[in-house]
Amino acid sequence: MPSHHSNSDGAKRRKTSEVLSLVVGGVLVLYPVLMYFGHTHLEARSMALILVALCVARLAVLRLTPARRPAAAFGTAQLIAICIGAIGLALLTIWRASPQAMLYYPVLVNAVLLAVFAWSVFRPPTVVERIARATTRDLPPQAVPYLRRVTIAWSIFFVCNGAAALFTATETSFETWTLYNGFLAYVLIGLMFGAELLARQRVMKDLRK
Repeated sequence: MPSHHSNSDGAKRRKTSEVLSLVVGGVLVLYPVLMYFGHTHLEARSMALILVALCVARLAVLRLTPARRPAAAFGTAQLIAICIGAIGLALLTIWRASPQAMLYYPVLVNAVLLAVFAWSVFRPPTVVERIARATTRDLPPQAVPYLRRVTIAWSIFFVCNGAAALFTATETSFETWTLYNGFLAYVLIGLMFGAELLARQRVMKDLRK
């Protein structure tokens, strides 16, 4: 009987942590839009404290969420690096009393993802191969070179996207920064992901013939 209650409590904790993870993760995804509204209604220090609270909450959720499978475990180190970097940007904002440092959060995210994807090219299995193996049962060995090329393509994408984010943070208006990082960047990511997924399905079909 105690074992049944223990399993039930464990399942509830996992469910709660997963919901919290989605909520906090969703808020961080909307970071540029929230920055735009915060810029017109809050002081820089208040915005920075909110970012610190979000990142601390994200780290706490990661701590509470057990990694039950490779797909779930993937990305934990990257999220920790991004949260720590974001907290550093927030502290810099508090020190300078200016929101300028917080505009570099998208640059930070792209830099971390670039480092992870590019590093895996030289230390395989690549990131895309790991994701493919976690979602595909019968991944043929012939697919590995293709998945390596896809990982390189994503690395180039993160270079370009990060450069655009850096440009909007240093050379454009706050409205342009918000438009690119809060909308256009996600559109480009969606197009890249969709095109790669369609191409991968066609390649896998040809390899299985």
